[in-house]
Amino acid sequence: MPTSPEQAAAPREALLSQRQIYAIFGALMLGILLFALDQTIVATAIRTIADDLQGLSLQAWATTAFLITATITTPLYGKLSDLYGRKRLFLIAISLFILGSLLCTFSQSMFELAAFRALQGLGAGGLFSVALAIMGDIVSPRERAKYQGYFVAVFATSSVLGPLVGGFFAGQDTILGIAGWRWVFLVNVPIAAIALYVVVRVLNIPHTRRDHRIDYLGAVALTVALVPLLTVATQGREWGWSSGIAILCYAVGAVGTVLFLMIERRMGEDGLLPFRFFRNRVFSLGSVAAVIVGIGMFGTIAALPLYLQIVKGATPTEAGLLTLPLVLGIMVMSVGSGQAISRTGRYKIWPIIGLVLMITSLLLLTTVGVDTPFPVVAVYMFIFGLGLGGNMQPLILAMQNAMPAKDLGVTTSSATFFRQMGGTLGTAVFLSVLFSTVQDKIAGAFRTAAGTAEFRAALTDPAVLADPTNRTVIGALQGGTPAGGAGVLEDSSFLTHLDPRLARPFLVGFSESMNLVFAVGAAVLVLGLIAVILMPEVPLRTESGLEAQRTEDDANAAAALTATAPVAVRGGAVDGRGDAVSAPGSSPPAGRSG
Repeated sequence: MPTSPEQAAAPREALLSQRQIYAIFGALMLGILLFALDQTIVATAIRTIADDLQGLSLQAWATTAFLITATITTPLYGKLSDLYGRKRLFLIAISLFILGSLLCTFSQSMFELAAFRALQGLGAGGLFSVALAIMGDIVSPRERAKYQGYFVAVFATSSVLGPLVGGFFAGQDTILGIAGWRWVFLVNVPIAAIALYVVVRVLNIPHTRRDHRIDYLGAVALTVALVPLLTVATQGREWGWSSGIAILCYAVGAVGTVLFLMIERRMGEDGLLPFRFFRNRVFSLGSVAAVIVGIGMFGTIAALPLYLQIVKGATPTEAGLLTLPLVLGIMVMSVGSGQAISRTGRYKIWPIIGLVLMITSLLLLTTVGVDTPFPVVAVYMFIFGLGLGGNMQPLILAMQNAMPAKDLGVTTSSATFFRQMGGTLGTAVFLSVLFSTVQDKIAGAFRTAAGTAEFRAALTDPAVLADPTNRTVIGALQGGTPAGGAGVLEDSSFLTHLDPRLARPFLVGFSESMNLVFAVGAAVLVLGLIAVILMPEVPLRTESGLEAQRTEDDANAAAALTATAPVAVRGGAVDGRGDAVSAPGSSPPAGRSG
């Protein structure tokens, strides 16, 4: 019903009390904890799971299936939450995640596990993006930075707890009569159940329903575009980037992308991602920066544990704990930048500082080697974490702030989607650089070592020759091939049994390849820095998304009221009967008495 100007101008009560905001915030934190903890726990335990299900060669598909469905559904959740309300979509996301977790618990093969992980991914796609959109609804952009910093802190904490919990469960034969690794998934159920209960009880926020068309064709085209591209990104190293199946994936993905763009243009405002979004410089440049930050973030996070495990000899669980400096850096900068943004209202400086720190850290990491003390590596990781903390939420905040409140869900999910796509690409690129250069680097390291007396002594040492692992490597060297080559990345366990003098060239070759990976990452992040510098800084709104939406609705109602009001005619107006009506303060029209 149209609102009068007096009603529109009247003071309005806050939609939610501070107590309600805190309760909702707690519910969202549980959902994000669920999403973040699951990924790190499974990553630690996946090798044990694959061994038990006799599908070691298929283990990557369990991760790929989750990644594909989570990435594809992220923009869908954003659009649907704008249309149907956040609470409904958040409950659907949690419910699908619970169901997927339960089914994963009872998997009898890696194929079943991959299918059930895909179902988990259908829920995971909405846990993070919808949670951030809900925060956008209830907290103003200026205050939102403070809260979103705590979201990042949850992610950071999960990256420490995950390896510990995953390693514990994977190391137990049974717990309460159930195989230890199955608790990796079963532990999600009580957390998700609590989150579900709390969300149902406290997440009661108003929603303005809008007329719309559902972009079914766009969703199908997006799936056709992303599934083959994400698949080849995760499997391309094994298949070969120029293999027939990889080329087929590129072609299908390209066709799907073209179809998606055509459909979105035809759907206009009803599209999953309306083209008008990209006419906004903050959104377009923020999206570019999100992709590039995702490349640097996920690529580095995938590469560092390999360095710690292979060069420094850490177990997977230990490697997770050794990344604590990086996690600490994320937490410090996320919370600190959030507080600073809330106080000052300025946000652009933080992604700039963050990217400079990330680039600096990667350049420093290009100098690490076999003999680099871990405290030095820890400092470099801490600097990288600081950089990430300056980018993760300020970029999303900038994009949310620059777009209308009615598009908050799509904006948030798009920022998350672009970062995930960058992350998938970054992991593929970083590990491909590593795999494609490590064999030559190891061969070069062996050639250099061959000129040292220490290495030559190892080749003839009876104690060394008595060990079968040493004999295998020496035999390969005598045949002209540095044994292991790139295979050190597939199974590096033999290095722990190898004589240190024979193992060192492997470690040197690997660290040199890792140096190249970090150099590539630094170069890519320079592009992200340019995008952030060019991004305009829009003053942060002081209204929450719900309040901004209410203001927009009132403005639309006032415009509708004005459109139906009497029309001015020569200083007066025409009433509903066609008679002239005096304007306020004017004389009555001729022919009529006052």
